[in-house]
Amino acid sequence: MLDTFKAISLSHKTAPLPVRELIALNEDEAKRLMLRLRDFFGLTDLLVISTCNRTEVYYAFDQNLNSEIARLLLIEKGLTNTDKYLSYFELFDSHDESVRHLFEVCIGLHSQVIGDMQIPNQVKQSYQWSADLEMAGPFLHRLMHTIFFTNKRVAQETSFRDGAASVSYAAVELIDELVGEYQSPNVLVIGLGEIGTDVCKNLEARSGGVWSRANITLCNRTREKAEVLAQDLGFRVADFADLTDEISRADVIITSVMRDDPLITPELLKDIQVLTFKYFIDLSVPRSVDAAVEQIPGVLVYNIDHIRNRADEALQQRLSAIPQVESIITQSVAEFGDWSKEMIVSPTINKLKNALEQIRRDEIARHLKHLTADESEKVDKITRGIMQKIIKLPVLQLKAACKRGEAETLIDVLNDLFDLEKHTADEPKRGY
Repeated sequence: MLDTFKAISLSHKTAPLPVRELIALNEDEAKRLMLRLRDFFGLTDLLVISTCNRTEVYYAFDQNLNSEIARLLLIEKGLTNTDKYLSYFELFDSHDESVRHLFEVCIGLHSQVIGDMQIPNQVKQSYQWSADLEMAGPFLHRLMHTIFFTNKRVAQETSFRDGAASVSYAAVELIDELVGEYQSPNVLVIGLGEIGTDVCKNLEARSGGVWSRANITLCNRTREKAEVLAQDLGFRVADFADLTDEISRADVIITSVMRDDPLITPELLKDIQVLTFKYFIDLSVPRSVDAAVEQIPGVLVYNIDHIRNRADEALQQRLSAIPQVESIITQSVAEFGDWSKEMIVSPTINKLKNALEQIRRDEIARHLKHLTADESEKVDKITRGIMQKIIKLPVLQLKAACKRGEAETLIDVLNDLFDLEKHTADEPKRGY
């Protein structure tokens, strides 16, 4: 019975942010963990996914190693009191559940922002790590490419990826509408709390092409925090003391600061010349941009309610598409399941072909000296055709038995009838 694929998952659904931060893996850490798992357990099909919202390990193996892998992951992160953190992990012991979970994660059904468009690229990166370390076998290759194809179907056939379903992403999407998709605006981000940091990550994902990272500036009361984030993302940093100059320089200003009274006021902007338009996107609660600022010619202000309404509309659209998405996933999982089951009988089919091929060759070899070259070629062609017809029905029956979950019985019968244990599943060498 096929029951080899398993997984462990720690995500925003099972663990608070401080715990997720402790266990998150960068690329070097993920690859080091994968090498440890290969050395300790001999794993070959292995996938490690680590984002800000989840850290997961998927593997194909006959034994259930979920607890051992979770403990090893914790130890690799320096958390030796593993019992303290094990309860944060969700363990998938069933092959079918693990496959389904990976599909749903990659499509974005389990993302903090439903339909997150970053997750497919993050999973592709994780898959590349497996390929780099030669830890992706035929099973994982087929699984991942099936998932990527399913992701394309979801994008093309549903509204699951339409619109911006998070406040931070909606703010970045709004910039395109304000300045034009093919412009590279000077963007100033003020305040780097959770929302501000998320805005920066979405800006980084949007940058490239006509958008330049050098045109994005971070400004925070604690400069050190801005420097760390800017170094990661390739952005510019400005001193909070130079706020007025930076606002004057910027086309778009995104604020998400925590304070009781507005930070951006008409008084602050009195010496700033607005030659075309200047856009303020205020994500703060209470508001950090005084409503009176919009009385300045050329200044437009979008507050959190504007942005949240856009995000809520997109979210509702995505939620309404979930049944259609789940239906597509179910089809893909079923098709992959059929292929997975056929993997069980593939060695038996190859052994049967090799056994019949050996019989065919042995018989032809006995008569070769009595045949001309032309006769030998005709006999070879005829006997190959006979062999293909003989083997066709057993192969079809084996594949049908796979779908019914009854392949083991037929495998045993064929092994006994043709003594297949003495044959290999490798392709036979040419010649007699």
